Amino acid sequence: MSSVRQPAVAGSFYPANPKDLREALTELLAAHQEDRHSVPKAIIAPHAGYIYSGSIAAAVYARIAPARKSITRVVLLGPAHRVGFPGLAISSDDYFSSPLGNIPLDQQAVESITPLPFVSIFNKAHEQEHSLEVHLPFLQTVLDDFSLVPIVVGDATAEQVGKVLDSLWGGPETLIVVSSDLSHYHDYDTARRMDRQTSRAIESLQWEQIDFGNACGRIPVNGLLFTANKRHMSATIVDVRNSGDTAGSKDQVVGYGAYAFN
Repeated sequence: MSSVRQPAVAGSFYPANPKDLREALTELLAAHQEDRHSVPKAIIAPHAGYIYSGSIAAAVYARIAPARKSITRVVLLGPAHRVGFPGLAISSDDYFSSPLGNIPLDQQAVESITPLPFVSIFNKAHEQEHSLEVHLPFLQTVLDDFSLVPIVVGDATAEQVGKVLDSLWGGPETLIVVSSDLSHYHDYDTARRMDRQTSRAIESLQWEQIDFGNACGRIPVNGLLFTANKRHMSATIVDVRNSGDTAGSKDQVVGYGAYAFN
């Protein structure tokens, strides 16, 4: 019998009703339907509730849509918010579910990274984790059929994340998605200043310049930057805003950034 990782934050971070969720995603992505850009190999996108960061995430997810038939596998990495652990956690489930349906895991890909000493099967890291889940409906909207390699990143190095990415990099059929918000709970002007600095570091692939205070997904972000640097890729800033721009007060804000890598 197949095992399914059920949604943990449907109804809070995004609509639980499939019709409402489709309408929300359609509206978010429609703002970018006229944009014309090359399809990125990898992206960084935020993971807050859609009313806060959905429009920022949509800006980079819209760039994936032209490859909806050719991208058949997504490697999705996000930081651990609920459970502390060393290394990187994969799942033993067969499917990850959202209100839009089930996504099969690429079991062969999962098994291929299991021998790495810092990778382990740890379902508890996935059960309540929102950093991966909020991306699933976006992926289900901009892509057709695809399989998923979901990885929650705990206490790891950029080099360790890079080794996993190298193992799963693949060709144009594989999209890499890194989930991260930016600064947390500063006043509006301080957050804008910090997030601009972090965005410049991402754009220049300077992974050593990004600390925990700059991005909650610092470890997977730095792993991607480490790998992108080795592969002589270029990074583009797509959108950088914060909750004070979208749906919150300007007293204490959370920053959000979207970036594309080619």
